[in-house]
Amino acid sequence: MENVHLAAENEDDLYSGYNDYNPTFDNEELDNDIGFQQAVRTSHGRRPPMTAKFPGTAIGARPVGTSYGQARTQMSSSMGRPMTGAVQDGAARPMTAVRAAGYSSALTRGSTFDPLGQSKGPAPALEAKMEDSPEEKIKILEKKVNDLIEESCMAYSRGDLQLSLEKAKEAGRKERVLVRQREQTGTADHINLDLTYSVLFNLANQYANNDMFQEALNTYSVIVKNKMFSNAGRLKVNMANIYFKQKNYPKAIKFYRMALDQISNAHKEMRIKIMQNIGVVFVKMGQYSDAITSFEHIMSECPNIKSGFNLILCYYAIGDRDRMKKSFQKLISAPLGIDDEDKYIPASEDPHTNMVIEAIKNDPLHQMERDRKSLAEKYIMTSAKLIAPAIENSFAAGFDWCVDMVKSSQYVELANDLEINKAITYLRQRDFNQEEAVETLKTFEKKDSRVKSAAATNLSFLYFLEKDFDLADRYADMAMSADRYNPAALINKGNTVFVRQDYEKAGEFFKEALRNDSSCTEGLYNLGLTYKKLGRLDEALDCFLKLHAILRNCAQVMFQLACLYEMLEDPHQAIDWLMQLISVTPTDPQVLAKLGELYDTEGDKSQAFQYYYESFRYFPSNIDVIEWLGAYYIDTQFCEKAIQYFERATLIQPTQVKWQLMVASCYRRSGNYQKALDTYKDIHRNFPENVECLRFLVRLCTDMGLKEVQEYATKLKKVEKMKEIREQRVKSGRESSARGRREGSAGSVNTQPLRTPPKSSSDFEVRPASSSLVHTPPKRVPDMDMRTAPHSEAKHSPVLEQARDSSHSGQGTSTRSERLSAKLRALPGSNEPYEASAQRDIDASYVDTLGPQMERPKTAAKKCIEEDEFADEELGDDLLPE
Repeated sequence: MENVHLAAENEDDLYSGYNDYNPTFDNEELDNDIGFQQAVRTSHGRRPPMTAKFPGTAIGARPVGTSYGQARTQMSSSMGRPMTGAVQDGAARPMTAVRAAGYSSALTRGSTFDPLGQSKGPAPALEAKMEDSPEEKIKILEKKVNDLIEESCMAYSRGDLQLSLEKAKEAGRKERVLVRQREQTGTADHINLDLTYSVLFNLANQYANNDMFQEALNTYSVIVKNKMFSNAGRLKVNMANIYFKQKNYPKAIKFYRMALDQISNAHKEMRIKIMQNIGVVFVKMGQYSDAITSFEHIMSECPNIKSGFNLILCYYAIGDRDRMKKSFQKLISAPLGIDDEDKYIPASEDPHTNMVIEAIKNDPLHQMERDRKSLAEKYIMTSAKLIAPAIENSFAAGFDWCVDMVKSSQYVELANDLEINKAITYLRQRDFNQEEAVETLKTFEKKDSRVKSAAATNLSFLYFLEKDFDLADRYADMAMSADRYNPAALINKGNTVFVRQDYEKAGEFFKEALRNDSSCTEGLYNLGLTYKKLGRLDEALDCFLKLHAILRNCAQVMFQLACLYEMLEDPHQAIDWLMQLISVTPTDPQVLAKLGELYDTEGDKSQAFQYYYESFRYFPSNIDVIEWLGAYYIDTQFCEKAIQYFERATLIQPTQVKWQLMVASCYRRSGNYQKALDTYKDIHRNFPENVECLRFLVRLCTDMGLKEVQEYATKLKKVEKMKEIREQRVKSGRESSARGRREGSAGSVNTQPLRTPPKSSSDFEVRPASSSLVHTPPKRVPDMDMRTAPHSEAKHSPVLEQARDSSHSGQGTSTRSERLSAKLRALPGSNEPYEASAQRDIDASYVDTLGPQMERPKTAAKKCIEEDEFADEELGDDLLPE
């Protein structure tokens, strides 16, 4: 009776609805139910039951009660009996396999489905970690050390070596703190050896990167000596590398061999690399036999291009012909480890395959293959050019042997390049046979377009240097027809047009060369010169500024910029560019003289003297510089110092009487009259018809009271009379020729203008140079120089040889003539020593070549004349004293 539940008065009847009938559960009429039979026969019967309208589910209108927390009310079943799990006297019997899922039989109206018990509120907070615990501190410290190592490596990858070293040091300090904490907590057995190794290895690397070699060696020694680090012996390679940088080669070999002993044969590639390092160190020490042993071992075990090239160098050093040949054969047979280029050519019409090939055509792996192949070709070409003169009796025979070997190897395409190099090497030899070079290049005229274009380019360049511009133009056209996109051929064609002064057309060829190859510096330089010739100075300035951005230390480009700024009347910019130029070529005398000329134009005599004097020190044979320095010392009243410069000018131009007259005048101005008289007498012996010298002799002898006055006066009269007769003859001849021309022109109906003969090619000192292929050094078009200076004066300055303008030459000559004072230019006919002066009356008066002597400056020692303010007045008798 304790478990009997009696209904209260306000409760519903326990058995109410017991006999209620639900037609849904009637199975007697199922055979006649059309819908049911249709569902059974079709796929509708396999659908899941629709529970949305079923009472008492989570989707239906009435919520299902759970077994959590809510006050449970008893629900009677549809048959009137208590449900399983119903509350009986406040205790709910657990439902098998249902209660555990969160369901309950207490389907009280208004209850919610809450299987996770969220209605109780948030879960209690997690227990906080004890950050002060030793283990947590150690873990945090380990993470900081790892972060510092990573930051150090990233800083090194960015190129910040100082920061990477600081981070590595900080990581080392924190790692030592970590080890001490482990020891204090009694967990020394759990020390992270990998972390310690990483810290020390990174620190040693950063020391080496910052050239702190001794600290790096000490750190590596700590790692190597610790037996707890596995494979630490490999780091002896790093130590050997440091000794190699310090040029301590014996220790480097010792550590390389120690590392080689500690590396097993399983690591074959690493052992080969160490052997290669040992061979290189032996080469540095000059022990070629030991180096040959190492390289021979490598070529027998695992041949590669670098070791083969080094082996050829060693045999070349000891002069072993046969071994050189064998080594060259080993070199060209060494495997490259790259695939054939044919795999990058689409072989099928499958679009997917073609897309894959297009994607891998320029990927990093293919670029690495191309770089490796180009490096191998470079080594083979260098080896052939090196050993060709040594392996046979003649250079040609040796080169032919190398070409034959290359033709039978995997580098067949290099054979043609070697043939072209053979021709170029002919030209570069001192005793070169030009016929052989030309014939070798002409053999390529009937070969494939690439080789034909290269050979024709070199032939065009060769004929251009010989000033055979017709043949140069012909071969330039041939090179362009073989390969229109060859920038060197276009530049050669532009140069041939340039020398014919068709600057517009030349500029078009240079522009096309730049369109084909934007990095073609020769084309940009020549285009700038073309604009300069056309007077388009701003465009020329743009070209040379672009070129300066590419070639930062090119002297020719800087000089052209200075010349352009001078033509644009901006001398300050011109001086700035020349200052940059002398920082690149500090010993170029012409650049220094140009700086002196600009400063002289600006009126800064002291700076001009400094640069003229520096130019004289490096090249003491420049007449213009000597003339300026002599005039400077005369202007500053230091005639004694001017004598040495005019004497040097006399040695350079002994037929010019002007310099000897300057020397004599300087002696006279300095007060050494006897030396001046002797100098004038020497001049008279060498130039007996020089009127100026005789006048000076007459004047000096008169002043000094010598007896030779009458003798020199007589000679002066004779010379002037002879000169008068000569000039009368010349004048009468001119009048007769003019009369004949007038008579001839009156008899002719159509007059023809006089034509000046074309200027020959020898009138130009320098021509715009042609650009050849890779095998010849790049040439640029220098400016033409119309100066008439002797060639001995023009050979010393490569900057001005290649960058000088005719207009500037004329301007420089005019400025120098203006610079030379009227005193120095008052010598009529000084450049023609054996001709008499113009007709004039005999005048034995003395005219100083250097002009009148300056007055002596007034000093305080001079007696002052006191003026009497009453001097002009007459004194009367009344003013006289009595």
